[in-house]
Amino acid sequence: MIKAVCFDLHGTLAHHEPPIEEVCATACHELGFAVSTEVLHKSLLQADAWWRDENCRSPISKRPPKERVAAYSAHVLRALRGAGLEVSHDVALQILMKLFQNGLNFELYDDALPTLKQLKERNLILGLISNVGQETDATYQDLGLQPYLDFQVTSSEAGHHKPDPEIFLTALEKAQVKAEEAIYVGDQYDLDIVGARGVGMKAVLIDRNDYFSNVTDCPRIHSLTEVVEYI
Repeated sequence: MIKAVCFDLHGTLAHHEPPIEEVCATACHELGFAVSTEVLHKSLLQADAWWRDENCRSPISKRPPKERVAAYSAHVLRALRGAGLEVSHDVALQILMKLFQNGLNFELYDDALPTLKQLKERNLILGLISNVGQETDATYQDLGLQPYLDFQVTSSEAGHHKPDPEIFLTALEKAQVKAEEAIYVGDQYDLDIVGARGVGMKAVLIDRNDYFSNVTDCPRIHSLTEVVEYI
């Protein structure tokens, strides 16, 4: 019997508005480079893996301003090259400036709170497992998540990033449930699905834009409201 449901945050419960891949695609078009948002979405996920490793090596938020900008620029450059664009550091910096100019507000998806409310009414334990460590209770409160959360685990707290088993085991310990009694919902197959199943949790892939139609070895949903079907 399922007793707990855990969620990823970025791309699952919440998102940047406007989406980073859309801002990047528009900026690329203005600079004469054609690239789709789907391709950029996937390459950004790969660039994010580099970002996490780099941040673990030396927290980017604590670096001098020039080094922080260099890290952000390197992240954008990796995403663009991963999308098949042979661009220079100068182009990456121009696109980075576009991202800063547009602003990146963090918002909940429309289906997030209704789903959490429905699950809470079933007396399920709800938690977050996030690879990004700078979230605070204030962030969750601002998003309206705090009333529904029984716990949260970040990579900085656990000392490990998804898909490492330790971050999932930390969550199970906080939830005080066995792995087979928990479901994890995330938007990245390699990090979320592989990681959760690696410790024995059930896993559901949220694929809002149908980017991962090739994934057939786990439940794949397009809205969080579908999660209740797997409880």
